[in-house]
Amino acid sequence: MTHAIVLIQAEGTALATLGGELAGIEGVAEAYSVTGEWDFVAILRLREQDTLAQVVTGKLSQLAGVRRTQTMVAFEVYSRHDLEAMFSVGQ
Repeated sequence: MTHAIVLIQAEGTALATLGGELAGIEGVAEAYSVTGEWDFVAILRLREQDTLAQVVTGKLSQLAGVRRTQTMVAFEVYSRHDLEAMFSVGQ
C-alpha cells in the first residue's frame, strides 16, 4: 500500500467545488480545505505504487481549477486508528 499527501493550490473560482471533486477520485481517501499557501490537502491510499502517477498527474492535477500540486510519498504510516484495529482483533 502506498500513502501520499498531495498539496493543492487552486484558482479562486474552484474553491467552492474542488474539494468534492478531489474526494470523488479513486485513490483519494480524504480531501481537506486548508488555510495558508495551499488550498487543499488530499490524502491518497493506493494499493500499488505504480498508480500514484496516474492518480496525481492523470486525474487530480487535470481537474479544472487546479493551479499546482506538491506530492509527498510516505515512508512509514503511523495511525492511532490502525494501532487500535490491530490490538482489537479477537476481542
